[in-house]
Amino acid sequence: MSTLKERLKADLSAAMKARDDVRTRTIRMALAAISTEEVAGKAARELSDDEVVKVLTKEAKKRKEAAEAFAGAGREEQAQAERAEQAVLEEYLPEQLSDEELTALVDEVIAEVGAEGPKAMGQVMKALTPKIAGRAEGGRVAQLVRSRLAG
Repeated sequence: MSTLKERLKADLSAAMKARDDVRTRTIRMALAAISTEEVAGKAARELSDDEVVKVLTKEAKKRKEAAEAFAGAGREEQAQAERAEQAVLEEYLPEQLSDEELTALVDEVIAEVGAEGPKAMGQVMKALTPKIAGRAEGGRVAQLVRSRLAG
């Protein structure tokens, strides 16, 4: 069993004992998403820590988008609940890259690959993705790569 999944299970138990509803609800949802991912496909399998991070990243992104949608619709209470869940999920994710760190990584990969112009974006993203691995949102990375290749 992945160490991250074990940590989630231990934290769920602690949250239940502490009667922390937000934390309990969020960790249960995360474990359900992980279980769903494990049984998806042809054969059931145990997810690695990297795969668990991907699932948690996806769930955190869903919470962020839902919070924005609720806030846009004037439903601040629901937006706040989504933000609270997102904060719990982010505790289990790797620390996000700062803009400076991300820009340095992008420039380094562009130089490595020898990419020029917007047509090389796929090549750069392919080399960059493993180096970032859950430490930056895909849309943010793509936007930066696009601007660096254009300018």
